[in-house]
Amino acid sequence: MINSRPGLLDAVRARFAHVDVCPFEGPRVFFENAGGALTLNSVVETSARLAAIPDNQGRDNPASRALVSLIDKGREDMRLFFNAPAGKVFVGESGTELLFRLIRAACVGAPPGRVLGSTLEHPATRSAARHWAEVTDRPHVLVAHDAPTGSVDAAAYRPQITADTRVATILHTSPVTGMGVDVAAIAAEIRAVAPDCLIIVDGIQHAAHGRIDIAGYDIDGYVISPYKVFSRHGYGVAWVSDRLDVLRHEHLIGAPGAPWELGTRDTGAYATFSDVVDYLDWLGGEVSEATDRRARIVAAGEAIHAHEQALTEAMIHGTGNLKGLADMPSVTIIGGAENPLREGLVSLSVDGLAAVDVVSALRHRGIRTYTRKADHYSANVLEPLGLAGAIRVSLCHYNTVAEVAAFLQAIREITEEGAALSG
Repeated sequence: MINSRPGLLDAVRARFAHVDVCPFEGPRVFFENAGGALTLNSVVETSARLAAIPDNQGRDNPASRALVSLIDKGREDMRLFFNAPAGKVFVGESGTELLFRLIRAACVGAPPGRVLGSTLEHPATRSAARHWAEVTDRPHVLVAHDAPTGSVDAAAYRPQITADTRVATILHTSPVTGMGVDVAAIAAEIRAVAPDCLIIVDGIQHAAHGRIDIAGYDIDGYVISPYKVFSRHGYGVAWVSDRLDVLRHEHLIGAPGAPWELGTRDTGAYATFSDVVDYLDWLGGEVSEATDRRARIVAAGEAIHAHEQALTEAMIHGTGNLKGLADMPSVTIIGGAENPLREGLVSLSVDGLAAVDVVSALRHRGIRTYTRKADHYSANVLEPLGLAGAIRVSLCHYNTVAEVAAFLQAIREITEEGAALSG
C-alpha cells in the first residue's frame, strides 16, 4: 500500500498541484476529488508548453511531425491505460459529449429494438439514451438499482434483458454513492441473451480509482473525463470496439479511416494523457517489482484501491482516538458502513442539518467537500432514500490519514453544534 512505503506518499503528493493549499482560499484538505481530481504538475507543464506551439498536424515541417508523434504516443498510452489492444481511442470535447456521440451512433446504427440502462446512471448516459431512443423510436428500459447499497448488479439486469436489446448502458461507478458496478458480469448477462447488443460504459467516476480492463469486459464503448483522473479540463477520452467503429458516425466527407475526431486535434489533450499514464507507470514501479509497463499500471491501480480503501475505512470506523462516521448517531452513511463496492467516496447525511450547511461549515474549517442535491444530477439516487441532499466526501490516493482525522474532528464539531441548536 502507498502509505506503508516510507516517503512514497510524500513523493506522490509532490507530483500534484495545490495538494494542500487552495490558490484562492489558503490551506485546505481536498475531499472533492469526484468533482475533479488534483492535476499532475507534469500536466500543467505540458499544457503550457504545447499551448504555445503555433503549428498544426499534417504539415511538412519538424514541428508538425513532432506533434503527430505526441498524438500517436498519446493513443498508445490510452490503449495501455484501458488495456484495449483492439478498437479505436480518440478525444472529444468532454466525457459527456463523447457518451452522447457513442450512444447516438449505436442507436442510429443498430437494428430495431430496445435500449437498456439503469436508474443508477449519471444523466450523461441516461439523457443520451432517452433522447436517441425517442429519436430512433425505441423503448428505453431502466433497470432499478438497489437504493440501500447504492449499486446495481447483473441479477437486477437479467429480467429486463430481451433478445431485441440492441443498445445497453452501464455506469462503472456512481459519483453519488461511490459504489462500483461489475461491468463484466452485467455485460456477460446481456451477451447471453442479446449477443449483438452494443454495450457502452460510463467510466468517468471509476477511472481515478484504478483497474480498468476493457479487454476483459466484452463491451463496445468506454468513456472517461481526464480531469477526473489527474489531467485537465477541456477534453474527454473514448474507446470504441471494431463493431461500434464501423457503424455510421459523423466525420468529414472523404476523410481517410472514417475518424471520430471532428476538427483539428488538440495535441495537448493526447500529451497530457500520456503524462497521466507515465505517472501511473512510475507509481506501479514504486509499489511492485513489475518490469512490463501494463503490469506496472495494474500494480498502481491495486495500490490506489488499497490506499483509498484504508482511508474510507478510517473515515467510517475511526482513526486514533477519533470516532468514525458509523459511530456518530446523527450521521447516515449512504450505501451503508460495510459495503465492499465503495471506491474512494463516502456520501452521508446529518440529521437535522441541510447538506449545503454542513458542506459550508466544513469549508470554514478547511475541509473541501461537495453537496449533492436531489436535482437532475442526483435525484435518481437521493429521492428513493428520502433525501433532499447529501454531503459527498471524495478521496483519492494522494490523501492522507491525517486529512481524514481532520475531517472527522470537523464533522464531530458540526454535528455536536447542530444537536445543541436543535436541543
